Amino acid sequence: MKRILPLLALTMAVACGPKWQASEADGFTRITQKGGPTLGYTTAPILEDKGFAFKDLNRNGGLDPYEDWRLPALDRAKDLATQMSIEQIAGLMLYSSHQAIPGSAYGFGAATYSDANHKSWDLTDQQKKFLEEDNLRAVLVTSVESPEVAARWNNNVQAFVEGIGLGIPANNSSDPRNETAATAEFNMGAGGQISLWPTPLGLAASFNPALVRQFGEIASQEYRALGIATALSPQIDLATEPRWSRFGGTFGENPALDTDMARAYVDGFQTSPEGGWGLQSVNAMVKHWPSGGPEEGGRDAHFNYGKYAVYPGKNLKDHLKAFTEGAFQLEGGTGKASAVMPYYTISYGVDPSGKNVGNSYNKYIISDLLRGEYGYDGVVCTDWNITYDNATIESFDGKCWGVEELTVAQRHYQVLLSGVDQFGGNNDKGPVLEAYRMWVADFGEAAARERFEASAVRLLMNSFRTGLFENPYTDPAVAAEVVGNPSFMQAGYDAQLKSVVMVKNHASTLPRQRAKVYVPQRLYPQTPGMFGLFMGAPAHWDYPIDRTLVEKYYDWANTPEEADFALLLIQEPYPGTGYDVKDRQKGGNGYVPISLQYRPYKAVYARAESLAGGDPKEAFTNRSYKGKTVTTYNESDLDLVLKTRKEMGDKPVVVVVNLTRPAVLSELEPYADAILLSFGVQNQAVLDLVSGAAEPSGLLPMQMPADMRTVEEQYEDVPQDMRCLKDTEGHVWDFAFGLNWSGPIQDARTQRYGK
Repeated sequence: MKRILPLLALTMAVACGPKWQASEADGFTRITQKGGPTLGYTTAPILEDKGFAFKDLNRNGGLDPYEDWRLPALDRAKDLATQMSIEQIAGLMLYSSHQAIPGSAYGFGAATYSDANHKSWDLTDQQKKFLEEDNLRAVLVTSVESPEVAARWNNNVQAFVEGIGLGIPANNSSDPRNETAATAEFNMGAGGQISLWPTPLGLAASFNPALVRQFGEIASQEYRALGIATALSPQIDLATEPRWSRFGGTFGENPALDTDMARAYVDGFQTSPEGGWGLQSVNAMVKHWPSGGPEEGGRDAHFNYGKYAVYPGKNLKDHLKAFTEGAFQLEGGTGKASAVMPYYTISYGVDPSGKNVGNSYNKYIISDLLRGEYGYDGVVCTDWNITYDNATIESFDGKCWGVEELTVAQRHYQVLLSGVDQFGGNNDKGPVLEAYRMWVADFGEAAARERFEASAVRLLMNSFRTGLFENPYTDPAVAAEVVGNPSFMQAGYDAQLKSVVMVKNHASTLPRQRAKVYVPQRLYPQTPGMFGLFMGAPAHWDYPIDRTLVEKYYDWANTPEEADFALLLIQEPYPGTGYDVKDRQKGGNGYVPISLQYRPYKAVYARAESLAGGDPKEAFTNRSYKGKTVTTYNESDLDLVLKTRKEMGDKPVVVVVNLTRPAVLSELEPYADAILLSFGVQNQAVLDLVSGAAEPSGLLPMQMPADMRTVEEQYEDVPQDMRCLKDTEGHVWDFAFGLNWSGPIQDARTQRYGK
């Protein structure tokens, strides 16, 4: 017997349904039931079958297969896909642009509110439009005001979409959000906005996949408390090109380590406490297929000038391993990563047909290789804005590499033909519907419907398996309790300590106990970020660490003369993005070196002819920068080390270099007694290591090059093919090298990965 129980009849329903009961939660109604899942809803009628409760999401008065939580997720997804209109499926294929909570009236992703007295968790006008008019259900969340605000906003989104159409819940997602700031202070007795961990490159420096899995298990709990069910991570590109600006978001350049870390990360996010998919699971979208690591010259594909990935060593196979042997072969019960994102790049020369287009447009890379040869049947989502127009070589807008001559709708069609399911950064269903009509014209209505339903099933599976159709709501009080709770903060801080690599410790300079320390001010230059845009404060001098924090460990010395040792915190060399409009304006081709050294660098050993090139906006194909010179923005960091060395005389100088990629540190190494390399940690963690409160245990997750010649001569697609720096202690800074208080580390980690 099935009974329809409208919301108004809820009190009577509770009395008649012995297997379930309802209670009012913060912003929604919760149903708990014996032998069944918890339901969360606001306006959907409740159905009862054999004593269990179900949501009547399409309000037709009957229990459809997609509403029946007893059925397998695949059966439910197929049933729902058949009920959806093409307009609704087109909405599933959309993935929103970046959404801040609350929205800002200014800047990137500006938003408006129809109610002048809106609350932080209210939906913006833009969100209401793409949720209702465009049927979008995949929302990318960026900054949030607080965990409670994020939870309330999620509940508003879910209530909004529950009341329209087929009641399909929103699948909210996030880019990585657990990385720390150096100035954040750790207090194990206090919670925070979210647990703070080192960058992925720092996690790789731990050489500990179990630690990465622990991170995934903790972060997934925080994500679900915030209302987030999909992680746009991990970034498992094999980082074989040391100049690439996104190196720091990877697990380094070793295929075996990258593979193990990728598997551990995805297992941590996707595996519920029950062992498979569940309400604590977070879909992992691994990126970027088939790897964005081998960018020619290190230039990044967010820009036209960096759109080519090259394979001079013909080594695509190593780049695929983290996907095919890691993220697609999980130890937990979810089997494989639920989604894949191709990179913007044109993987030059990879397609046997000779076609060179962006990866999401390439049928060989998506259908033949990913889906065919490797049998991947999950969601494939483009990177953001690949179907938009590109204005200039250097502009940060559309990234339609290789298909610039097509219209926006034609680009959508080509992406669907290649086998992709979803369009990142597109809130508008219009071009998707145009692509559908093109498919009908070429293959017929039945074939077009079949193609769209196939993507719909994949996309819906990621919502069914994570329980969003049963309960997409989250409790603001629970969010405040879970996100950044003390135990999670402690775990993140411990990981930071394990991520720092000590590469030099002359005459046992470290650890340094209570003493007088001199911390010189550092010049903070204004630099362009990863996307080439100048942001942040103008150039200025400041202390790199808070004096109050330092004085918990040491006595502050105002001058080198009164100090027992000096502590310098600096950044890796930063040269720019590899393209200079001024060079082009002076008659050059615009391409300049990306240098990993502090002093000005002339590219004597660069290629005379680039491996890839060609663009509708360029009258040439050779993107070489041979013979050109580039100056780093922070050459002053090297000057600071040399100046402090001179001022300190024979007294120890300790240098901490924060890295996001390899660096040529031969210019400063002889002038430092001890050197620590950090990968996005709190300054407090640095002081714990310098003082001996903790012992360094990190290992280099990449090679540290001896000079720029070896950087120029290495192959972009080949790992560990550089000559490494040999320091004044006789140590070679190669992959898997690191020191503890006793000297070079030799343990199970170096035995497994350091071969």
